[in-house]
Amino acid sequence: MPRLLISAAVIIALFAAACSPPPRQAALPLPTPTLPPSDYPLEDAERTARLYLEAWRRGDFAGMYNLLSFASQEANPFDDFRALYDDSYATMTFEALSFRPVTILRDESNRSLATFHYDVTFSTRMLGDFTDSGRSLWLVADARNAAWRVAWSARDIFAQMADGGRLRLDPTVPNRANIYDRDGSVLADQNGRVVTVNVTRAQIPEYTDCLNALSAALAEPVADIQARLEARPPDWLIELGIIEAQTYQATHTALETFCDAGFNNRPARRYATPHLAPHILGYVGYPSAAEIPALEAAGFAQDSIIGRSGLEASWDETLRGQPAARLLIVTPNGQVVRELARSSARPGESIWLTFDADFQAQAQQIIADAYTIAKDGWALESLGAAAVVMDVRTGAILAMVSYPTFDNNAYTPFPVMGREAADEIIRETQADPANPEVNRAVQGTYPLGSVMKTVSAAAAADSGVYALDERYTCTGIWDRDITRYDWLPQGHGTVDLAESLTTSCNPYYYEVGYHLSQTDPWLLPNYARQLGFGGPTGMTDLAEAQGLIGDPEWLRVNYGATWTFSEAVNMSIGQGYLDVTPLQVVRWFAAIANGGTLPHPHLVGQVGLIGETLRPAPVGAGTPTNLRPDVIATVRQGICAVTTSPVGTAVFVFDGSPLQTIGVCGKTGTAQNPQGTSHAWFAAYAPRDNPEIAVVAIIENSGEGSGVAAPIVRDLLEAYFGLD
Repeated sequence: MPRLLISAAVIIALFAAACSPPPRQAALPLPTPTLPPSDYPLEDAERTARLYLEAWRRGDFAGMYNLLSFASQEANPFDDFRALYDDSYATMTFEALSFRPVTILRDESNRSLATFHYDVTFSTRMLGDFTDSGRSLWLVADARNAAWRVAWSARDIFAQMADGGRLRLDPTVPNRANIYDRDGSVLADQNGRVVTVNVTRAQIPEYTDCLNALSAALAEPVADIQARLEARPPDWLIELGIIEAQTYQATHTALETFCDAGFNNRPARRYATPHLAPHILGYVGYPSAAEIPALEAAGFAQDSIIGRSGLEASWDETLRGQPAARLLIVTPNGQVVRELARSSARPGESIWLTFDADFQAQAQQIIADAYTIAKDGWALESLGAAAVVMDVRTGAILAMVSYPTFDNNAYTPFPVMGREAADEIIRETQADPANPEVNRAVQGTYPLGSVMKTVSAAAAADSGVYALDERYTCTGIWDRDITRYDWLPQGHGTVDLAESLTTSCNPYYYEVGYHLSQTDPWLLPNYARQLGFGGPTGMTDLAEAQGLIGDPEWLRVNYGATWTFSEAVNMSIGQGYLDVTPLQVVRWFAAIANGGTLPHPHLVGQVGLIGETLRPAPVGAGTPTNLRPDVIATVRQGICAVTTSPVGTAVFVFDGSPLQTIGVCGKTGTAQNPQGTSHAWFAAYAPRDNPEIAVVAIIENSGEGSGVAAPIVRDLLEAYFGLD
């Protein structure tokens, strides 16, 4: 049998130096061997090696440890043994391993020693699979155990760890990708600047003064900074933290003088136009404690910057990419002795949104101007508003406004305006009773008022409860339960279904609610859900509220009450147990415009790398409403007359507007609010004959839809079509 390349003398010397500490307890009696160690069968050594490696494959560290020689166990307590593996696994992002035996050789000059040669393939999250070939497991005929045992040291993790080497994972995190508007204008990029502070402990001229200077610059306790410095060898260059440009200007002289500090520039998140679409873009920040394990598993440090809200959060994995990584073995002083594996980075991909930044800015300004004009009127009570513009064919969001707005630059870890100014902005924003951080367009829920009549009309006609030409004499009073009134005291006379929408006749819809409920109390709630209310719209780009559509079961469970026709009467005019989001409303009007399909709302149009062919962002299919075409046509007839007929509720708003050349179809709504003045709604689509966009606006606590919301929608439409 061939002789081992490593001499017995070298191995014995190694065992003596590394594996045999001073005895800590009285020696145990030696077992009486049946054979001298030199005669232990080699196949038993191979069996021990295979058992050890199989235990390693399973992650059975206790089983591995039990197969170590007495001297190895004496030198390496189990907790230390296990900790070294745990630390190595964490560093390499270990998932699994497999091994391939090669051969076993006995040292003929010292038959108590054998070497098992094998290869190991490691599977890791960050680096994929890599193989460490030509490994050697040393075995010794252990007289204390009367068996072959593993002569273990740290080299059995990786050979270069024998002399104190440790694993180090060096990730290279790609820059976070940009967010652009539809036409390529930058909305979010990495053109903010921060500075890293780097110090070598052995080179610090004034240690105490340095610690104080670092504490002031990094806004951390001295003890924490000192602990980080002293956790590493004194000649290691340590990145201690990141400071803003303003902080660097104020502190770099002291840091250079007392610490001999070095500095590196690093890009930081910046939102190019303050206050523009912050509810859509969101902002970045540090991960929560619960998010850190998954983030580290993906190769990011626990202090990495990730998306915290808006598109920054929902598209975070796309924008941040995947780090490159090198798995190294380094000496205690940081010298690289071996590269075990490496992985390539996947750069973050930019996203192009569905809206044009100029039109988004116009939309925001239109609402802000309305508040300015009404500063002595309805704006005194109104805390906020929302508007959404949607492509009726695709569901692409062309503008989304939540008023008031805020500056999302202040919410980033390294704000462009500086931390002190940013903190003041955040304090003011969060103290504002208007709650500017809430995206009212998708998270605000409101009673719908008379805009709900479009749903009630569709339900009545499509269910067959009403004929399309069903006529009712609107006297201004209705009293099947309590006495209810029309908004026009003298009523509207005799009207059919389409005319009831044009005039917004309340008693017509009291009667609709009554007959729907008497036919089936579930009819109206179920149609409302069928038309997109009371549930998710399918929007995945932003977190959305689902709203509420009450029904007999909901009322029983939540209030222990029985559903009566009065609940349906209230719901038919957009009051009672009903709350909707502006996004749900604009989606329903898009369906009216396009012939009956609820589009899938989305904000991201394209994804990819600059300079390469972009790919369309995935968009879900629209949802058919399954309404009969003649029902949709009748609803359209009624709401198209709202802006043109002498009895239309918004004719005075659109009279004289250049929009009359293309036609606008819409519905006013004034939703009673128990907390104050009614909410004003207007929902519309245009052009009348070949619809392109749907628009909705709600102005909280402002009064009538025709007087407040309709002029805002008119201005939005004029701006979009270039008719202003």
